[in-house]
Amino acid sequence: MKITPVNDRALVRLISETHHKPPVLRGLVDTDEEAAVLAELEGETSARLIAEREGSPALDRRELAFARRTKDLKLYGESHINAAFTYTRPAGNRFNTGDRGAWYCAWEMMTSAQEVGFHRTRELGFIGRYEDEARYVELLADFIGDFPDLRGPDLDADAQMALDPDPAVGYPAGQALAAALRREGHRGLIYPSVRHEGGRCFVAFDPGIIQNVRPGASWKLVWKGAPEFFIEGL
Repeated sequence: MKITPVNDRALVRLISETHHKPPVLRGLVDTDEEAAVLAELEGETSARLIAEREGSPALDRRELAFARRTKDLKLYGESHINAAFTYTRPAGNRFNTGDRGAWYCAWEMMTSAQEVGFHRTRELGFIGRYEDEARYVELLADFIGDFPDLRGPDLDADAQMALDPDPAVGYPAGQALAAALRREGHRGLIYPSVRHEGGRCFVAFDPGIIQNVRPGASWKLVWKGAPEFFIEGL
């Protein structure tokens, strides 16, 4: 597998606008002291807060953003980085298991939109109703380093299987590949988008390589009765 140097700014991760708003509990109280009490209660069930406090079998708490930035706990993006590695689907995604998350992003917004839109469309398919609007916010981040690269014609069978568009095939293969790469000391992976032809994606296995997180534009994905969705700027 080839290794490609990366020194790029503003790779795009799209998150639900719901997860970008101020803490919902703050509106229930009048003072910062009361908010701290509610935050403590929330911490008993929040996967992110539990991981920040105790870690998990697959994630050392010292890897998380807050532990690296103790001098500036208010730095934008800290909670978003930690959430990416602590809130997971039970079955995981293409390059992470349900035990440990990862930071997925792309060089272009349209690639990220097609990726998140695919998953939203699958969810709508489960209920058989393609009527929906979903708002997303860009999280922009910078990356520098040398990373394995799955783009190109000379991939072995395992790498090709990891890019299979069927999650039932691609996800187990991708998770096994990512685990092997992590054991070899690699901290991220470049790969071609499976959902957007020509798109380039990046997955960070390690919170420590995610730099300079900041907000970008907002977008809306709209489904009007069919699996195909429309992308609108906000």
